[in-house]
Amino acid sequence: MPQILHARTVLAVQQLERSTRYFVDALGFTEDPIYARGWSFLSRDAFAVMLGECPDEVAAGDTGNHAWFIHLLVDDVDAFYRDVSARGALVVSAPANREYGLREFILTTPDGHRLMIGQRIEATG
Repeated sequence: MPQILHARTVLAVQQLERSTRYFVDALGFTEDPIYARGWSFLSRDAFAVMLGECPDEVAAGDTGNHAWFIHLLVDDVDAFYRDVSARGALVVSAPANREYGLREFILTTPDGHRLMIGQRIEATG
């Protein structure tokens, strides 16, 4: 069966430069060597995102529950939390153990996109 070799999440942002700087400076992404007017291509480890400038669109934060765009599993959620917090990420909640076997925290982007960052732990329920 054919395989998916790579995936890139696409997000609409109102101010491309502001959002690109946030992903690079606060979240530790690097800019990929792909250039297209009105777009930023970014990666951190195995996760890639494509930011498209859409200044007239509704901000993701104004869409309520539809602002969720990704759940990332990492190898050390507490270290990831400390790293992005120190860089100035917009953290909503600190890491906490969940009964369904994950330790997670939430952060947002300047446009209000919400990310859940987690690590597998032993389930408590």
